[in-house]
Amino acid sequence: MRDAATIEHPAGLTPGDFADRDEPLRLFADWFAEAKRSEPVNPEAMTLATVDADGFPNARMVLLKGFDERGFVFYTNLDSVKGRELAAAPKAALTFYWKSLQRQVRLRGKVDPVAAAEADAYFATRPRSAQIGAWASKQSSPLESRMAFEKAVAIHAAKFAVGPVPRPPRWSGFRVVPLEIEFWHERPFRLHDRLAFTRPSPTAPWTKTRLYP
Repeated sequence: MRDAATIEHPAGLTPGDFADRDEPLRLFADWFAEAKRSEPVNPEAMTLATVDADGFPNARMVLLKGFDERGFVFYTNLDSVKGRELAAAPKAALTFYWKSLQRQVRLRGKVDPVAAAEADAYFATRPRSAQIGAWASKQSSPLESRMAFEKAVAIHAAKFAVGPVPRPPRWSGFRVVPLEIEFWHERPFRLHDRLAFTRPSPTAPWTKTRLYP
């Protein structure tokens, strides 16, 4: 999976100028690369919105862990609220907001689970303490006390004291495959720039539309 820095863009193009861009992933790569240089904390943070069985939305912050032509990837406990909701209704929305750049990117699409090998490869890159935490946490479940959680961490740290920590069976990733991507750039007097890309399916070409702010 390629990082933003590895995606080329035409020479001389200003990342903030999207008037002539016809491919949203390349534009996102430009903006994300610039956000990583200017945003002081977690430029990869994004709001993930899902819906429950009654159609009520849930939104929370997660971290983008990779993106390419296939979609945008994040990882979680599959038994968490978001994990259960995505299993039941595999559609989601993501929003990035980079205050330092006065830019926002919104996208909506279908959601696919990542392959086990891909999840294993990413899990192996996590700090060991985070790997232990993934085993100890029953994400979204009631917790009687902080001490109980720390005890669970200690138990699993002892269990995996030697050798690599395997990925927990209920910890994996999802890929949001966008069908809509909108770029928003703040301008003076609320005369903002908005550019929307849509496609009917993941294999179809993108259609670009400018929007009133």
